[in-house]
Amino acid sequence: MPSPPSPPRRRGRALRLLLVVALALAALLATPTATALHHHASSPARALLVPRGTSTTTAKQHLNLRTVREAATSSTPPSGDPQADTDAVLLPDWEVLVLLHPGAAPPGDHHNATCAFPGGAESPARLLGRMPASGRRAYTCAMPAPERLHKPPFRAPTLLTSTPQMDGGGQGAARSPPASSSSRELLRWSGRLVYDAATLGPGGDVLVFAKGVNPRQGVNRNASDVTCVYYRGRDASGDAVVASLPAATSAQQVFRCPPPPPPADGDLRVTLSVAGGEPIPSVATYSPPTLPPPEQKENKKKLICACTMVRDVGKFLREWVVYHAAIGVDRFFLYDNGSQDDLEAQVRQLNTEGFHVTTHIWPWPKAQEAGFSYAAAAHRDSCHWMAFVDVDEFIFSPAWAQSAKPAKSMLRSVVDGVEPDVGQVTLGCRDFGPSGQTRHPEEGVTQGYTCRRRAEERHKSLVRLDAVDTSLVNSIHHFELRPGLRWERSRHARVNHYKYQAWDEFKLKFRRRVSTYVADWTDPVNHGSKDRTPGLGFEAVEPEGWATKFCDVQDTLLRDVTRRWFGAGFSKKLMIAPRRLGHSSS
Repeated sequence: MPSPPSPPRRRGRALRLLLVVALALAALLATPTATALHHHASSPARALLVPRGTSTTTAKQHLNLRTVREAATSSTPPSGDPQADTDAVLLPDWEVLVLLHPGAAPPGDHHNATCAFPGGAESPARLLGRMPASGRRAYTCAMPAPERLHKPPFRAPTLLTSTPQMDGGGQGAARSPPASSSSRELLRWSGRLVYDAATLGPGGDVLVFAKGVNPRQGVNRNASDVTCVYYRGRDASGDAVVASLPAATSAQQVFRCPPPPPPADGDLRVTLSVAGGEPIPSVATYSPPTLPPPEQKENKKKLICACTMVRDVGKFLREWVVYHAAIGVDRFFLYDNGSQDDLEAQVRQLNTEGFHVTTHIWPWPKAQEAGFSYAAAAHRDSCHWMAFVDVDEFIFSPAWAQSAKPAKSMLRSVVDGVEPDVGQVTLGCRDFGPSGQTRHPEEGVTQGYTCRRRAEERHKSLVRLDAVDTSLVNSIHHFELRPGLRWERSRHARVNHYKYQAWDEFKLKFRRRVSTYVADWTDPVNHGSKDRTPGLGFEAVEPEGWATKFCDVQDTLLRDVTRRWFGAGFSKKLMIAPRRLGHSSS
């Protein structure tokens, strides 16, 4: 009779048996996922972009969300965590953007919020508002110096707010308890990131905004290389792909995607997979579109609107709105890139006076082209034509110089006479210099700066929104148009661009430029580019004789016109919108 096995042999057999059981269990758990992937691959409506001959297991690996999970969280947030679906992104200059869940209620007193970082440091948080597409509340705070000393990856902060309460000593404030979110990684703007998404009405496409996919101007990856991945977010059951569909367009930071097939109940996240790679880290969410309220449907489409991206332009805004409303602009859309001045109060006052000004937050750095792409798509049903001009740019025609008063027909005449195949009217820019000013002129820019360069530089455009190409590609100055349409240069109207203002105003540009593909003022590149200022270096140091530079032609036409129409220093006066004076606004 053989001798019984020795203890080491018994342990070896036990380990082998345990390994077999573990492998069997793993195969059993993997079956539903593999089956789901096979179902997607066989369904045209939910087709996965899987190369022919690729096994189901390989397809599963190809479209797993490991990268997304690792970028968003290193462990599953606890159930019931109110900030489990909160996202945080580290922007340039150690600024942290915090995005709440799309359906989250405002956490207590949003005017008294704090970012609490895992290391114990805190900094005040400022409410920016709601994101234009998702409606998510956005806050910003500075990363404290002690937190910057940690080795990346950094951890996301928790948003704390104070809520009023009564105690023995009277009215007080209690801080809402911190969420257990210290395990979440702080995503970084400096890398690839899917940062927003917008649904274009019921049954419409989804615009996905991502940086790092098309990093070079004019060089766009083929849409066939891009996959739009919809998935369920960070919950106890883990991330799950709902649909993976081919992108329709790929241009700059904008990707047009089909919507996920119904039913797509609840909030989803959306990201991109490029050339078969892992999905890009994402903070973008997708919600099924809702029908607009009846009163919004009844609003008549305006003929001409104006759109611009702004930051701390409160003191310039009134002059720009009052003037353009008088000559024919019906609505104004401002995309706020992080203003900290009195912009909100200025907008509120203008609307009280009867002007129609809407502000949308757009906190993303150097993403102006993407913001304009969103605006062109989002406001297509609100406006026939959109003037994309900055608040230091004023549309003007010398033919208006003899008019005793402004009229909405002035700007309308620029677009009314074009042929049906004209989808864009471009306006040449005349760049004005400091005109001897050493500080911001109290009478406003149109009356304070009166000397300009002789040469015409650049142009801006009036764009017919239904003529914009489906890619939404633009250079800020103009848009790409649909095939068969053309643009036309206006022979009568131009843009007075008050570009080179008093040095104390101009030097603020050195903080950061908003265009994606234009180097910042402090970047030592492209010294001879038209995007640079002649004679100016890479630092905010006032050149000698700045106040008298860029002065070739004395041009007082618009100064004299605005004095006649509105009075001297009209940017400081209370004004009434033209429609309240009997002018039509439709």
